Amino acid sequence: MTTRAELEQVAFELFDRQGFEGTTVGDIARAAGIGRRTFFRYFASKNDVPWGGFEERLEQMRGRLAGCPPQTPMTEAIRLGLITFNQIPPGQEGWHRRRLELILRVPALQAHSTLRYAAWRQVIAEFVAGRTGQPPDSLLPVTLGYAVQGLFVAACEQWLAGADTDLGRLIDAAVNGLASAFGVA
Repeated sequence: MTTRAELEQVAFELFDRQGFEGTTVGDIARAAGIGRRTFFRYFASKNDVPWGGFEERLEQMRGRLAGCPPQTPMTEAIRLGLITFNQIPPGQEGWHRRRLELILRVPALQAHSTLRYAAWRQVIAEFVAGRTGQPPDSLLPVTLGYAVQGLFVAACEQWLAGADTDLGRLIDAAVNGLASAFGVA
C-alpha cells in the first residue's frame, strides 16, 4: 500500500534524477507502482508534491497563533507561529531542504507557490486583524502578512545558501531584525 510519504519519496527521487519539469505524474505513478488516478487521491497535481503537508502545517501555525495569550507581543506570537509552521522532525533537515529548494528555485513552481503564499499570508493577516480589531483585508493585517512572508522566505533562502545550519535561528533573527528595524521591542 502506498502512503502519501512514500509517494513523495518516489517523486523526489525522480525530481532529483530527471528534474522537476522532466518528471510527469505518469512517471511518478509508474515508479510507485500505482495508477495515475491513485496519485490524484494523494495530490491534486505534481506541483503539490513539494508542498507536502502544507495545509496541516498551516493549521498548526493558525492554532499556535490563536493559542498565544493576548499579552504576548504580536512579534513574539508571530515568531512562535513561524517556528511551529517550520518545525523539522529530527533527521529530516535534508528532506526539508530538498522541499524548499524545489519551492524556491524551480520556475515551474513559482506560479503554483503564489496560491500557497496567499493562504499563508491570510493566516498572518487574520491573526493581526484579531489583535488589532481591524478587518483581515485592511491595510495593516495585509501588510504584515506580506512582510512576515518576506522575512520567512528570506530566512529560508539564507538557510539554503548555507548561512546557518539552523533554520529556526534564522527565522528568529529575521523576526527580531524586522521588529528592531521598526523600533518594536
